[in-house]
Amino acid sequence: MEKVAIVTDSNSGITQKESRELGISVLPMPFTINNETFYEDINLTQEEFYVRLAEGAEISTSQPVAGDVIDLWKKLLKEYDTVVHIPMSSGLSGSCTTAIMLAEDFDGKVQVVNNQRISVTMRQSVMDAIELRKLGRTAVEIRKILERDKMESSIYIMLDTLKYLKKGGRITPAAAALGTILNLKPVLQIQGEKLDAFTKARNVKQGKRAMIDAIKRDIETRFADGSEQPVYLEIAYTYDLDAAKAFKEEVQEQFPGYDIVMNPLSLSVSCHIGPGALAVACSKKLPELK
Repeated sequence: MEKVAIVTDSNSGITQKESRELGISVLPMPFTINNETFYEDINLTQEEFYVRLAEGAEISTSQPVAGDVIDLWKKLLKEYDTVVHIPMSSGLSGSCTTAIMLAEDFDGKVQVVNNQRISVTMRQSVMDAIELRKLGRTAVEIRKILERDKMESSIYIMLDTLKYLKKGGRITPAAAALGTILNLKPVLQIQGEKLDAFTKARNVKQGKRAMIDAIKRDIETRFADGSEQPVYLEIAYTYDLDAAKAFKEEVQEQFPGYDIVMNPLSLSVSCHIGPGALAVACSKKLPELK
């Protein structure tokens, strides 16, 4: 049986500690903060990141250094036959395209999965890969299965502030000012490749309702397959754990019986949306794992 190594990056929300427990490898995403380089979950914690963000530091993201990626693959291939590499969505970063290019020099031993996911849905792809590995699937088979179902997930995110969208040039200062005055809570969505607008809520309660209703529609229509629980249900958040726990309870009431996974949103997404965001997501279960 082919011995398969699984690699992802910290955009999955999987920590270095968890990666060791799961038997996988996680590449830390690099961040430049005031011209100094940091690596997520290595010398940059979630708490430190939000402190720097609140201080108004200049923060930018970049993809893992090509040499670090290659070195990790080479190291793993001394112990494993093949590698399945699951980076963040190619629509949100160039790291996937770079990894695909680098893998061309590995004669098929490295399979890069372009399955258009980020954060908790990306994490589920990694968990699916682990289970497929247990079933004896090859690296090529795992890549094909994950890419086949790459669009079978949804994320809806409610922002607490428009400040960071304005800073990143994603909305105009006038629109941000008006939204702040009206206390609007924008709800964004990730359906595959991009972070897009979904709706605007007048308050937090209305925003939560919009997200829960959207997920409910997706489960009942888009992801329905006749089974009682066709998806994995997930909660994500930025910085405010207490608010996330309260939101999880509200979602659990609407979806009794589901085992809801909750994790912080990727810092690569967080730097564009700021603290206080709440998200609900779902990922369709693979037929091979039912």
